[in-house]
Amino acid sequence: MDPQIAELARSAGTTMVTLMATQAWEATRDGLVGLWQRLQPARAEAVRGELEASRAELLLAREAGDNESEAELATEWQGRIRRLLLAHPEVAVDLQSLLDELAPQLPQQPAVVEIRQRAEASGSGRVYQAGRDQHITER
Repeated sequence: MDPQIAELARSAGTTMVTLMATQAWEATRDGLVGLWQRLQPARAEAVRGELEASRAELLLAREAGDNESEAELATEWQGRIRRLLLAHPEVAVDLQSLLDELAPQLPQQPAVVEIRQRAEASGSGRVYQAGRDQHITER
């Protein structure tokens, strides 16, 4: 499989699921359904329903604090989009244009770094830990 198609499908699936819980959802859904409408018109309404079901599942999972469901939904949609791209590679340009159009709507992720440290020392052992720079001067 073409690595560019795989990457485009990964990006599209992740973007779609991320935007399911935002104000940009309707434009996102309509853009993806529009691709299916052009390529597989008989499946377009079913895809619309599947997107809506995925969105409802995502919102319930977030309420329950279930972070794994979002990743599972993204993987599921990546597969569907990948199969669409394999059957109709000519749509890759249109899909990339849709993603470029939706990119400003993606929530900005703060640069948060979580550091967890655990250490044990026994006897006359010493433990030095740092989340960043550490300078130790012993004499």
